[in-house]
Amino acid sequence: MAPKNIILSLFLTFVSSQFYIPAAQSWVRSGYWLAGSVIPATQINAALFTHLICGFAEVDNSTYQLFIPPNYAQNFTTFASKVKLKNPSVTTLMSIWNGQASTGQSISGDKVNTSLLSSMVAKPSYRKSFIDSSIKLARLHGFEGVDLFWLWPNSTDLSSIGVLLDEWRAAIASEARYSNESELVLTMAVRYSPSLDSVSYPIHMIRKNLDWAHLVAYDYHTPLKENFTGNNAALYDPTSNVTTDFGLKQWLRMGMPANKLVLGLPYHGYAWTLTDPYNDPLGAPSSGPGAPSSGPLTTLDGSMGYKFIKSFIGDGAKAVYNQTYVVNYFIFGSTWINFDDVETVKAKISYAKEKGLIGYNAFTVINDGNWALSLAALEASNRRSKRHLLLIILLPIAVIVILSVSVACYIRSSIFKRKGDAGKRSLGNIGSDVSAGMEHLDSDAPNLQVYSFSQIEAATDNFSNANKLGEGGYGPVYKGKLRSGQEIAVKRLSTSSTQGLEEFKNEVSLTARLQHVNLIRVVGFCCERDENMLVYRHMPNRSLDCYLFDPIKRHELDWSKRVRIIEGVIQGLLYLQEYSNFTIIHRDLKSSNILLDEEMKAKISDFGMAKLFRKDTKEANTDRIVGTYGFVPPEYVKKGIYSTKYDVYSFGVLLLQIVSGKKTTCLYGVHENLNLLDYAYELWMDGRGKEFIDPSMDDSSSPCKLMTCMLVALLCVQEKPEDRPSMLEVFSMIKSDISALPTPRVPAFSVKKKESNASGSSNKQGTHSYNSCQLSQLGVGAASICDWCQGCVVVVHVSRFGRYCRVFATHSRCSTNGLTEVHQYGLVNKE
Repeated sequence: MAPKNIILSLFLTFVSSQFYIPAAQSWVRSGYWLAGSVIPATQINAALFTHLICGFAEVDNSTYQLFIPPNYAQNFTTFASKVKLKNPSVTTLMSIWNGQASTGQSISGDKVNTSLLSSMVAKPSYRKSFIDSSIKLARLHGFEGVDLFWLWPNSTDLSSIGVLLDEWRAAIASEARYSNESELVLTMAVRYSPSLDSVSYPIHMIRKNLDWAHLVAYDYHTPLKENFTGNNAALYDPTSNVTTDFGLKQWLRMGMPANKLVLGLPYHGYAWTLTDPYNDPLGAPSSGPGAPSSGPLTTLDGSMGYKFIKSFIGDGAKAVYNQTYVVNYFIFGSTWINFDDVETVKAKISYAKEKGLIGYNAFTVINDGNWALSLAALEASNRRSKRHLLLIILLPIAVIVILSVSVACYIRSSIFKRKGDAGKRSLGNIGSDVSAGMEHLDSDAPNLQVYSFSQIEAATDNFSNANKLGEGGYGPVYKGKLRSGQEIAVKRLSTSSTQGLEEFKNEVSLTARLQHVNLIRVVGFCCERDENMLVYRHMPNRSLDCYLFDPIKRHELDWSKRVRIIEGVIQGLLYLQEYSNFTIIHRDLKSSNILLDEEMKAKISDFGMAKLFRKDTKEANTDRIVGTYGFVPPEYVKKGIYSTKYDVYSFGVLLLQIVSGKKTTCLYGVHENLNLLDYAYELWMDGRGKEFIDPSMDDSSSPCKLMTCMLVALLCVQEKPEDRPSMLEVFSMIKSDISALPTPRVPAFSVKKKESNASGSSNKQGTHSYNSCQLSQLGVGAASICDWCQGCVVVVHVSRFGRYCRVFATHSRCSTNGLTEVHQYGLVNKE
């Protein structure tokens, strides 16, 4: 019985380590309500919130004591009792602001150099008057906490805020001791970024004294601030640091714990009036606040409540969700509106949980139409707790079932010992290696499905040729259908493959954790019977190369579809390089690795050769050269160096293929002596770039122009990595005015460059014209050292066509996946 006890002990240890559920931290669902609102407190769906904040109390300019504006006194007095009718457990707070004028000035983008709060915080006697009256007023009106809503404190204020918070917390604690009441909750609104004019918020004091601080993660760009359209509350922005993600990272970097931060959600958007209704992208010129033609503005600054925006959308306009910035837009005539809709709120809540924040705070709850945003936030915030509940229910059942199976296996172990041990070794080694690789990625990645060989065999009809989708360096790929009806694609490692177990483990460990709409993700794997198979969701439109190079199917990809594919690839690479926790280099980006889903959206696939390193590492090197001919940059071929500029180079080649429909394996030009990059560069420099473009493409109705894409591609394939743009720069360039972009130099691996070099040195090989005497001197079959990589052996060959001979050099090491790399050295007239 000892082995059985060991099995049980190991199993229970595994369960406790893998499924331990820590004590749940209360998730804050907070929101502001303005006492002067036309929507009464009784209409707030308080059940959706844990905390509700009533605003705003004001500061007397002579005594620095707080008071409630007379017009709102009744609303303040009854607020707590009214919201508790719908949710007795909700916590109510009284908020204090800097006065309407100063707060409005802050929102409009103007710094407030002096204000009542600035005067108050500067003197100890004023601070005491302010603090004592805040506690007294909160208790008087039945509030359980106090909130400070102070936007844009000046640099002098920031140095004094820490003292205020220290004294405030001490007074709250003292009052609670003497009154036998619970301590008041103390919160504060803070800017999205902790620094202002080289001075930062007193993070140590905030962390010490506040229950939490809520990031005012909105009002970044408004119609009164700028004369061009902008994002009110972008989570990300590849071209700017004015984003929630950048600001939060700054707070965390400066020592603010995530469990003291709450994410601000705007329940409002902004409307701009476009200068030109036909020029409507982000950043388009505007003439100030806009107004929908069907109704008036809600405010003079162009802000519009979500409820009003949705009512306008119901009149026929269509909103668009932008996942790059995590925002929503819609345009109607000359009015351009930016706001957060349901999908944006869900994405931001998921982001907040991922970063370890403790909740969200909505401004303001009365703007929520039919409580759609608050319900979405609640759904997103409850997602993890539902999984935990399910785990609690299923875990005891799983223990009983697995214990029973363990006992049965022990009884039959003498019969199946050898087979069972072999199976355990095969799957166990793979699983442990994969887990080790996964440790370095996001900790909350989904678990992979482990499929049996019989399941895969049945799904693919015994790997029938009818289900074979294609074959790559890894091995054949089959279409399959599981019993559940789900269609899958199965990559089966070939015994003759140049790739192997390392690539298999690499792809499993990486793609299982990469969750982005433009990346393909492994859903499972199989490691039985000496097989290594990867299982993906089936992409019905296969890969991009099936369209680009097919004379008939290429017409299915008009320019608008190709632009969406280009943008999808850019977004996928931006995630790998900028937005994931680690920098990930794909190293095999090409058209056959761009899969297309039902809507022809691009999904980057095949991460078997991918490498990852920490954000503070810029490059790495290897002595194992892998990749695909035509897509590998020179620094990798010569020295084994790879960085993010590796994938930029590959993207440039891919972009040239997308705009032209031409392959990298063919030669072009009048003499058919130019590779794809040289041909594109020659036509561009001669002002004949349109000859390179696929003639069926029409970009007249697209903001993304073919010639701009061609230029960006040439910039991406520059020989030196530092001359290539980053993917962030590519994202910005792709829709820029072509006149604003730099002129490209000769691309990498250029025959033209070798011509230039050869003119000054007779001992270097280049492109020459040979006569028959020179040909005999050259020596067909002769070997020399490659002057590209300074390492591989070059063997000269000749092929004949018509009156000419073409001289080639076969390189022994400048090759990829076993393919031979061929460079044309010149034309020889046989006469």
